[in-house]
Amino acid sequence: MEVAIIGGGMITHDQILPTVYHLQRTGVLDRITVTARRVATLQALADNEQIKQAFPDQQFVAHPPLDNPRLEPQPDAYREVLSRLAPRQAVVVAIPDQNHYQVVMDTLTANQHILCVKPLVLKYSEAREIKEAAYDKGLFVGIEYHKRLDRRALLARHQYQAGRFGEFVIGEAKMIEPYFYRHSNFQNWFTTDQTDPFVYVGCHYVDQVFFITGLKPVEVSVSGVTRKFPNGNEAYMWANGRVRFENGAILSVTDGLGYPDQGGGANDQGLVMYCEGDGRSGMIQHNDQDRGVRFAYVRGTGAGGSEYNYVSPDFYRFIPWDGPGLMPVGYGHDSIAAILAKIQEIETAVPGLDETTSLARRREIIKATDEKGLLATPANSYINELVTEAARISIQQDGDWVRIIYGEDPRVEKRS
Repeated sequence: MEVAIIGGGMITHDQILPTVYHLQRTGVLDRITVTARRVATLQALADNEQIKQAFPDQQFVAHPPLDNPRLEPQPDAYREVLSRLAPRQAVVVAIPDQNHYQVVMDTLTANQHILCVKPLVLKYSEAREIKEAAYDKGLFVGIEYHKRLDRRALLARHQYQAGRFGEFVIGEAKMIEPYFYRHSNFQNWFTTDQTDPFVYVGCHYVDQVFFITGLKPVEVSVSGVTRKFPNGNEAYMWANGRVRFENGAILSVTDGLGYPDQGGGANDQGLVMYCEGDGRSGMIQHNDQDRGVRFAYVRGTGAGGSEYNYVSPDFYRFIPWDGPGLMPVGYGHDSIAAILAKIQEIETAVPGLDETTSLARRREIIKATDEKGLLATPANSYINELVTEAARISIQQDGDWVRIIYGEDPRVEKRS
């Protein structure tokens, strides 16, 4: 299976390209193409020393080519890549949230399976359109909510659904990303009119509570604190949201771009959920920043941050293995690998079948994956688009409550 990655930024560097490189060298994937609007973005990715150390003998096909003399952005480069792919390969969409809808729809039109970084889109109507278009063509769309593949979340889900915690009633979550993000390309797209920290990273924990409990969110209130990037663009640098679930439970979510660059971890994140049972209470607590492994270096850090460093391998790290370079490990790797494996499962089930039978078989596997609910799909994670849509209305109204209405036509509306 070929893989095309649309977007060459931070998430491609940190997580996506290393995983697909490893799958390529272990014989799972074939050619890898990476496309971006700017050649400079692709050149920086190709020149990265950490990736070259981990994968010394591998290269991706760049489009536009690295020797392309044009310096201006080339927004249609991804369409050229899509036009060259054989049908039903895997396309990874790794671009700013507000651009997902158009690129995902273009990719479905090109008859390709999709792995998309979270959130899928910013409106429920767009998620529904994607779901219907993909199912019509028998194409899989996986959304990379990687915390679903964290073993801690899987264990909590299994035991919560067995009734061992009681019922979730109140909780707190936070994810504060590094301050240095303010000096990155975030300056050009992470603006008040486009997104905010609750939508960008808070969605992980809203999805995780839904994933663990099965409870749907029904109301959202988000307030933000604005600051300016170095280039003068205004952004919500900090946000706090409250999400009320269908049983009356409340989750408070605090997010921002401001974890100290000299801090011990890559960010500050975690979740605590309090539950009630018969005459007693229960608790689920995940400290996702510091999972018990701490190093103090005499030379460098190997991962950014300070010389006193939290180095948990749970999310994404490179480690030695019995092969060339280094191997990626962690639930960030597992999540990407699992979605690509699902695409391969679908395609290996249909060779030799006529188109009608092939389409029916592909739809059968997609529906089974939707229903199992481990991998995020438009059908089983649509609550995130409703929360995102409600959050964007709320934060621009300084925290007004926005309701989520389910039924035959799910939608959001301001609380009267």
